[in-house]
Amino acid sequence: MGNTDPLETCDTLSPEVLSSVTIVEVAPRDGLQNEATLLPTEAKLELIGRLVAARLRRIEGTSFVHPKRVPQMADAEAVAAALPRGEVSWIGLVLNERGLDRAIAAGLDEVNIVVVASDTFSRRNQGTSTDEGVALWNRLARRAADSGLRTTVTIAAAFGCPFEGEISTERIATLLRRCSDAQPDEIALADTIGVGVPAQVSALAEAAHREAPGVPLRWHFHNTRNTGYANALTALQLGASALDASLGGIGGCPFAPAATGNIATEDLWYLLDRSGYATGVDPSALLDGARRLGEMLGTTVPGQLSRAGLFLPAGCAP
Repeated sequence: MGNTDPLETCDTLSPEVLSSVTIVEVAPRDGLQNEATLLPTEAKLELIGRLVAARLRRIEGTSFVHPKRVPQMADAEAVAAALPRGEVSWIGLVLNERGLDRAIAAGLDEVNIVVVASDTFSRRNQGTSTDEGVALWNRLARRAADSGLRTTVTIAAAFGCPFEGEISTERIATLLRRCSDAQPDEIALADTIGVGVPAQVSALAEAAHREAPGVPLRWHFHNTRNTGYANALTALQLGASALDASLGGIGGCPFAPAATGNIATEDLWYLLDRSGYATGVDPSALLDGARRLGEMLGTTVPGQLSRAGLFLPAGCAP
């Protein structure tokens, strides 16, 4: 296709819009937390600026965790203080009471609170059992709502645990029911280590609709075993309200062995756009951002679209 920019030669890349979906951008948090390169605050803010320019409107900007545990997030307050306000709903990940205190003080719009589906992983990730995590979620959710923050509970390792193996649908169904008691604004189901397949997405979606009816469902997929995009499309077909993605496909969980990157925002955009889903995102800005992110990290990012380029659909000028 040479140097031709499809966006300059065609008004739309998708011939027919079937529906719309929100992409929740997680590169500044879940993306960077597993990268060996520690970006300075200024570089993080450049990344965030590029995401805003790409018209992403829900962005997980940082996490309020202990800096010795996750040194990539040690500048959470500095990042939060410099976030451009007004157009974007800014999300902070919190794991405990102190984290919520910090998120409230930082003036974020949303908090993402994690309950891990297996006891072993939960203890390694945040020092609590799963039952203790559910109780903590209920306390934090009430405090966050009272402070005017939107609340998401993420059930992590919902598709499998790196230490305990398979996680039953019945266990996730029980967690969905217990977590919905605190009336979250949203429930997210996370394939933290990238083991899930579409059949599991279907089973968990059914459980969520049964146990937490009416609560918007968000999904968080990793592409560790090349199933992340198939899972994302399946989730959409089953009524997902939002999908997490990370620019360039970077990231993973530092407490889960071999948990490689998230699905890439730009690759997910391509899949959604060609499948008839509107996202409101600017793909050219995404591609520029993914390439720049690779330069910042000193590596080639896992995402494919920034290397392959956009594709002209039928009816567009070559």
